[in-house]
Amino acid sequence: MRVAVVDIGTNSTRLLIAEIDDGHVDELERRTKVTRLGQGVEAAHRLAHEAMQRVFDTLDGYRQLIDEHDAGEHTVAVLTSAVRDASNGEEFTATVGERYGLDAHVIPGAEEARLSFLGATSERPTEPDGRAIVVIDIGGGSTEFIVGRGRDVDFFASTQVGVVRFTERHLTTDPPERRELDALAQDARAVFERDLPDDLADEVGAAIAVAGTATSVAAIDLDLEPYDPERVHGHRVSREDLAAIRDRLAAMTNADRRKVRGLDPARAPTIVAGVVILLEALRAFGLQEFEASEHDILRGAALDAWARATDPGGTPA
Repeated sequence: MRVAVVDIGTNSTRLLIAEIDDGHVDELERRTKVTRLGQGVEAAHRLAHEAMQRVFDTLDGYRQLIDEHDAGEHTVAVLTSAVRDASNGEEFTATVGERYGLDAHVIPGAEEARLSFLGATSERPTEPDGRAIVVIDIGGGSTEFIVGRGRDVDFFASTQVGVVRFTERHLTTDPPERRELDALAQDARAVFERDLPDDLADEVGAAIAVAGTATSVAAIDLDLEPYDPERVHGHRVSREDLAAIRDRLAAMTNADRRKVRGLDPARAPTIVAGVVILLEALRAFGLQEFEASEHDILRGAALDAWARATDPGGTPA
């Protein structure tokens, strides 16, 4: 069965077109465009016209790819943090569905967590010691933590910590000053301490990090040019190396960060916040490294759509 999934997030709009056979995913097309839908949402509580137009311009191209791959029968669009937080989010969602023929819906935090965990663990062996895995999904408006074993989610939290939200809140100079970086880290740490149970870290033995911050860090660590998803997927980055990448990027102006090998230039304005947040996420669980994954909510939503289509009366994937 052929499935097309669009993920409209706070910072990027992404597309996956895949052929799924008996739960195996063969990716035919994968695209990412930084659209910054969450621009200004924290202050205005509305999606800005120019931000919505960037998404629409991107969806014009994605719809053409969906048609070229004959994937129009099973199409899903998932919309997350920025749209949940915006007063005009429902109107935007309806426009996406009507204009592009997508089954568009804003998903609550629990569903976002389930789909992200499903995608991240779909082709990964369980931990040999039986300890849980935490999937860390740093987005533009929120960071999700999903803890589970095997394919089962035991705990999730959707925190109001994101790269667009925290860049706008804390990083006002270029390059950012140390006091701004410290304030951002302290803010993220306080939210994580508030939203994560004290004893949760004791259950977790490994971290998988998905989405643009994690994969960008892996590509920078590997010094990739051009980007190679096969090398990024599964690459491990230590907390020590992550801190060195933070210091390197934070010392640069935005213009200089755009030239860093392995980094999509469009992510340059928010990557410093992302790295700081990722460091605080690892600190929260007492972990010394993370494993980058290309398998995320896109894959999870594709598998879920396949499961629902092939067994309408059954439980979701």
